[in-house]
Amino acid sequence: MGGINVIRWLLGGIVAGIVIWVFEGLGSLFYMGDMEAALAAHNLSMELSAGVWVMTIVVSMIVGLTLVFLYAAARPRFGPGPKTATLVAVVLWIASYLLSLIGYGMIGLYPTSMLALWGVVGLIEIIVAAHVGGWIYREGEQPVSG
Repeated sequence: MGGINVIRWLLGGIVAGIVIWVFEGLGSLFYMGDMEAALAAHNLSMELSAGVWVMTIVVSMIVGLTLVFLYAAARPRFGPGPKTATLVAVVLWIASYLLSLIGYGMIGLYPTSMLALWGVVGLIEIIVAAHVGGWIYREGEQPVSG
């Protein structure tokens, strides 16, 4: 059994991160006003400074790279393809997105309806990103085709 194809992992992870970042941006169109209102109700605000924009990109890349790494690790056990990509995406969504949403719900920072919307958008985005990243990832012995 060979190791992970690092070049394909990085390429797939970066593209998956871009997919996640785009989904997050488009998803925010549906809830940005509600999010700002919820924060204002707690005397908080969210300044979209250059630093915040950079952090959104960094976080999206970390999630994308983690997602494709887990896909590469699961691929020998479950086989390549959409089924494995979806499985990995759902597991990562539960372990990260869902737990964060539950935490936000526990402290009452955001309304439940907004958290549910975030959960749905997050699940869709991570599944799509896993499919794209998994499609790009190949084991080391397979040539890159264009």
